[in-house]
Amino acid sequence: MSSTLLEVTRASHEEVERLERLIVKDLQNEPASNKDRLFQSHRVRNMIDTVTSITHKLVEIYEDSDNARKDEIAALGGQTASGINVFSAFYDRLKEIREYHRKHPVARGVVDPNDDSEVLLKEEPPIEFSGEEAFGRYLDLHELYHLYINSKFGEPIEYSAYLDVFSDIDKVPHKKKMTRQYREYLENLLEYLLYFFQRTEPLQDFDRIFSKVTSEFEENWAAGNVQGWDNDNQENGHVPSQHTAIDLDYYSTVEELVEVGPERLKEALAALGLKTGGTVQQRAERLFLTKDTPLEKLDKKHFAKVGRGLQKNGVGAAPQQDENSKEIALMEAKMKKLCDLLEETIARTKDNVVKKQALTYEEIEAERQEEETQEDTESDDEEQQIYNPLKLPMGWDGKPIPYWLYKLHGLGQEFKCEICGNYSYWGRRAFERHFKEWRHQHGMRCLGIPNTKNFNEITSIEEAKDLWKKIQQKQGVTKWRPDLEEEYEDKEGNIYNKKTYTDLQRQGLI
Repeated sequence: MSSTLLEVTRASHEEVERLERLIVKDLQNEPASNKDRLFQSHRVRNMIDTVTSITHKLVEIYEDSDNARKDEIAALGGQTASGINVFSAFYDRLKEIREYHRKHPVARGVVDPNDDSEVLLKEEPPIEFSGEEAFGRYLDLHELYHLYINSKFGEPIEYSAYLDVFSDIDKVPHKKKMTRQYREYLENLLEYLLYFFQRTEPLQDFDRIFSKVTSEFEENWAAGNVQGWDNDNQENGHVPSQHTAIDLDYYSTVEELVEVGPERLKEALAALGLKTGGTVQQRAERLFLTKDTPLEKLDKKHFAKVGRGLQKNGVGAAPQQDENSKEIALMEAKMKKLCDLLEETIARTKDNVVKKQALTYEEIEAERQEEETQEDTESDDEEQQIYNPLKLPMGWDGKPIPYWLYKLHGLGQEFKCEICGNYSYWGRRAFERHFKEWRHQHGMRCLGIPNTKNFNEITSIEEAKDLWKKIQQKQGVTKWRPDLEEEYEDKEGNIYNKKTYTDLQRQGLI
């Protein structure tokens, strides 16, 4: 019974054998499409994980660290704490069996292994893919592409060209690889490629792949044979500028370095073992000294107390910086390995992008429908993922609106309003309507300007202020000013305005 340890062991072995038979039976079926292949692979992966989990529990039972298994086997022979009593042990076991069946009245003694096999073999595990990935056929690197073209180490290129160069990271200059921006980009790229590979090839042994990559990398790093990385950069006792948190080669004066900000200056000084206190100007001057002067030749007053021991050896923060270089180089090695494994997918993605650039929207839709028909002719429309390559807005039914409606309303045209905090409005209709909405009204209220029709189509703060000044000046010219325009006449018949007449009267001249 499952209430005893031996019964748990037997049931676990039975479950492992059942899952092994299911795995063999599932792998004997040839999948008809890429989608079926993915479902089959994920089913097998889930069953392998279950077998692994059960096996770990069996190992714990056989190790018998608490002697529970040994005591249970002894009890089968009638051995108790008071000695051998066969009848007492028999009735104790009978009582336990009856208690188990009382709690589980529907428990079966024999399980047909074919009962659930058909259901399990038709199961479709949930696999998350974006519309651009087309169920594992293509990569979706648009977010990483935008990070690349907006970074210091990247260049403004087309998405199709990016698919050619994103795996060729040896072209990135060494000094730019040590920036935080490059490290974050590399981490995101490695994370996406690994996640995509796990979804498309779940039966691969990732630990074995990466352990081999790591071991080969360690050998090459120790020998200094890692392409694009040098391990002898500390021989002269000078930490080069590319090993600092801030690349000093981009700065020619202390004033330019001050613009970096106090926090980044503090991080760079701490990485070199220098003092991090003082004003922003003092921090910049202290860091700028390391551009042309080795750490071993710097005055001791510039070093923090914890860093003086390192200063004597002339290495400063070199070990830590070298460790950072090693981590980045290892991530690059793993990324290159994943790109090699996904070589066909990358080539297929590039071909698909180039093809879409030459197709109209209607042709893209026809191509998509043809691919879906070839992959899975039996799938229902409700189960298909929404394919939206042009990023069209969603309609009331949760599907992209028609392309003609998208063009009719000009929803591809972006209008930005500085008064609304650089908020974007898509389409002329939404742009004209926003002048009466709360966001624009709040912005005008913060500027101290009434939100009247005179300010329609005005989105710039400077233009709104200039127009408001002109309106105020114009209102000042047409306004009745009694001091200047009210007329007074003296005894001699001379005409004066109110201000002049009052001044003359005060002086006794009238």
